[in-house]
Amino acid sequence: MSTPTAQSIQPLSRKEIFEAHEGGKLNISSARPLENMRDLSIAYTPGVATVCQAIAEDPAVARTHTGVGNTIAVISDGSAVLGLGDIGPQASLPVMEGKAQLFNAFAGLKAVPLVLNIREVDELVDTIAALAPSFGGINLEDISAPRCFEVERKLIERLDIPVMHDDQHGTAIVTLAALRNAAKVLDREIADLRIVISGAGAAGVAIVDMLLGAGAQDIVVLDSRGIIHESRENLGPVKETLAAKTNPRGITGGINEAFTDADTFIGVSGGNIGEESLKLMAAKPILFTLANPTPEIDPELSHRYGGVVATGRSDLPNQINNVLAFPGIFHGALAAEAKSITPEMKLAAAAAIAEIAADDLNAGYIVPSPLDPRVAPAVSAAVKAAAQA
Repeated sequence: MSTPTAQSIQPLSRKEIFEAHEGGKLNISSARPLENMRDLSIAYTPGVATVCQAIAEDPAVARTHTGVGNTIAVISDGSAVLGLGDIGPQASLPVMEGKAQLFNAFAGLKAVPLVLNIREVDELVDTIAALAPSFGGINLEDISAPRCFEVERKLIERLDIPVMHDDQHGTAIVTLAALRNAAKVLDREIADLRIVISGAGAAGVAIVDMLLGAGAQDIVVLDSRGIIHESRENLGPVKETLAAKTNPRGITGGINEAFTDADTFIGVSGGNIGEESLKLMAAKPILFTLANPTPEIDPELSHRYGGVVATGRSDLPNQINNVLAFPGIFHGALAAEAKSITPEMKLAAAAAIAEIAADDLNAGYIVPSPLDPRVAPAVSAAVKAAAQA
């Protein structure tokens, strides 16, 4: 199989990047003119008191007469940023600003980046919950595992607005969309796939749940110590739960044992997997090597062995990019006035993303481009319908 032509993106220079970030990437501006004293009296005192009183009497008015109804908080503690790791809250701020840009550009939502110098789970939850009245939804970002699971769970239980840790669920949703279409290209069914997932962190755990929800039957998860199975010692609560719902054949060992006769690999952990392991897989496997910027399998090897290949990189075909999911998901959730983002809404988002690519489906095109203007509206409509159902 020949390697698909890379997308034409000119190399980025440090100077160009710094110039684009200088002064920050966001603006805050007035949505109404303030040209005379009447404008001022309506926007601020005394007119604003009328709206304040209305909200005090009926909190639902805040959704229609403040920015709450279309504003997302993008929140991080800077503990697991991109492939950079724990670089702290302030160093993570450019990522949060970029995420806010994407919300606005792709879904017309306003988003506010917030980075918090807090690491203790309950204190982090308390702080975010205290900020929540200003927002219609909370997008958690770049919070390290396993803390991210507990932070998200506690916030969902505590708040009546949508909360989603995008590193988990955005990745899982787009991965499922891509896998649906990869299976179609190869005339396979998700239920019949033997799937290996490398990585038991935020993304890996969420991908397992998404794929099981979509009908997958045989998933084996690898971490740095090898295959996760129920008889392995010192797993910890998250991996104990994983072991209970994966690895139905009870296999043990490492990469080679996991790869033997497997027909799907999903990498969300980094590392380096060589040719000898690929030779153990079934013919024409599905290879999703999502570590960025360096995929778990060298791209040339992936295309030599793989039937369908995807990566996390924008300069290679089939990029698994969270921006395909989160703008539309939050837009649809807010439009439905949903109080949470349910598994059904996530599955609907994945189906909508997959459907956009269905008409032109081939091994080099299993998900739409992040710049495809059809994506966010389609995801929003599917999520809204699922929420209302």
